[in-house]
Amino acid sequence: MEKDLSSYRKSYEKGELLLENAPENPMELFQKWFYEVDNYFVEDETNAMTVSTIGLDGFPKSRVVLLKRYTYEGFIFYTNYNSEKGKAIALNPNVCLSFFWHGAERQVIIKGKAEKIAENLSDGYFESRPRGSQLGAIASDQSKVIESREALESKLQALEQEYEGKEIPRPEHWGGYIVKPVEIEFWQGRANRLHDRIRYTLQADYNWQVDRLSP
Repeated sequence: MEKDLSSYRKSYEKGELLLENAPENPMELFQKWFYEVDNYFVEDETNAMTVSTIGLDGFPKSRVVLLKRYTYEGFIFYTNYNSEKGKAIALNPNVCLSFFWHGAERQVIIKGKAEKIAENLSDGYFESRPRGSQLGAIASDQSKVIESREALESKLQALEQEYEGKEIPRPEHWGGYIVKPVEIEFWQGRANRLHDRIRYTLQADYNWQVDRLSP
């Protein structure tokens, strides 16, 4: 099987990112970009991001998850702590997050360290989820081999009966991570492949160094 993709071309011409317009803190620029994409490029799932970890086998692995909150401190998402990504983070908390908003021709790449958030914060988010999602978190032994789709659905049905009319507790193996950034790069597509790249690097005094990178 072979397919030549060398003729695929796209000219990026929807925006610019100039160093003189970059704020001192990258989270302010992230908030601005997120707002613009969320409001003007509705075809993008704005909070969908790729999380990359170094697996137990030594290979990097990436998967798409949903960002659920961001603050000046970092980026929060939720998952099964016993999943492949959870085990990878436990061994090596250095991760990479990336957003690609194709409608706006923008990309954000974040290097940082992941750590579990406080249990009460995970409790609060779990309680806000639909019951089906709550039960799904209990039913799924994420990343493990299963017998069949039918076995998974049968487990969910049994849990629906078990918790009918009852509050569903958050399982201990499920909760949130916050990724605290040490480097954030903003990429804005430009014509002729002369893209704008602005990189923020966290310094020892907790200020950010801002640099323009060659495309």
